[in-house]
Amino acid sequence: MVIVMSISSTSEQMEAVNQRLAELGFKGQLIRGVKRIVIGAVGERREDEPLKSLALMPGVEKIVPIMKPYKMVSREARVTDTVVQIKGIAIGGENAVIMAGPCSVESREQLLISARWVKKAGAHVLRGGTFKPRTSPYSFQGLEEKGLKLLREASLETGLPTITEVIDERSLNLAVDYVDILQIGARNMQNFQLLRAAGQSRKPVLLKRGMAATVEEWLMAAEYILSEGNEKVILCERGIRTFETATRNTLDLSAVPLVKRLSHLPVIVDPSHGTGDRLLVRPMSLAAIAAGADGLIIEMHPEPSKALSDGAQSLNPEELNFLMQQLKRIIPAVGRKLLLSELGGVAHA
Repeated sequence: MVIVMSISSTSEQMEAVNQRLAELGFKGQLIRGVKRIVIGAVGERREDEPLKSLALMPGVEKIVPIMKPYKMVSREARVTDTVVQIKGIAIGGENAVIMAGPCSVESREQLLISARWVKKAGAHVLRGGTFKPRTSPYSFQGLEEKGLKLLREASLETGLPTITEVIDERSLNLAVDYVDILQIGARNMQNFQLLRAAGQSRKPVLLKRGMAATVEEWLMAAEYILSEGNEKVILCERGIRTFETATRNTLDLSAVPLVKRLSHLPVIVDPSHGTGDRLLVRPMSLAAIAAGADGLIIEMHPEPSKALSDGAQSLNPEELNFLMQQLKRIIPAVGRKLLLSELGGVAHA
């Protein structure tokens, strides 16, 4: 449930409500929206009578029960869209944000070349894998902390915020000092200890949908992060496993408008993992924006044929640039804004 507070309620009144919630076995979380202030009550539902008494407390406007199993991420908890701010980049709201870069950080030269191309193309965030959870134990596993240091160097040179995947609490504790966004991948979507640690980190978190996860399971995973006090969560649709074998996964674009109806969190799309085919990345990127996605995360490599991981689904620099030029046309056509970061400055399209 959420307790809707009067817009003129005092901090003392809010604290009194939080104390009463704690007495009833709930954890209260303050959510400040543009038009209202609510306190989300997280916990198992108890008998109704004590809860009804909350409505009589000073500063309380009303109590709204939330029937869905996810509470904090639901539209009932927050009507307006959450916008995650990262170094001046707003993810959510009216903006469409593009993240791009190599699947894996392989070397200093490879990453810096990639970062310069990402910047020149007009993308906003540099992605790069430093801890790689692979199907085979013999595949390239990432450069780990060395890769994190390279991401920080690339960020300092280009000014781009960075994102990398974390696979356990150790990698998370390392990454928080180097990158701007923590990514929790499909294989770890229900790693509940990792989700809690990500929530406690207070770092922005990109949460990918599990390869066999329902929308409800995906939102419940996000609930773990928010329940720890971290509201800076970005959801990412990256394709689910179905009977179809022609593509790596089945990219569920219907999940984008559905989740945006159910939740206030921003939703982006990963067309690279969603298809596994670089020739499908561009059309699926355009389709994702048309479906209402708040952005994209795309794999790009200076030489995809030499990539240590996911070369088949990686765009080369020219293909990324071409895609960005098309996005400049389609994003305004669907009522969104694209902030283009160029080497020579910043321009609005």
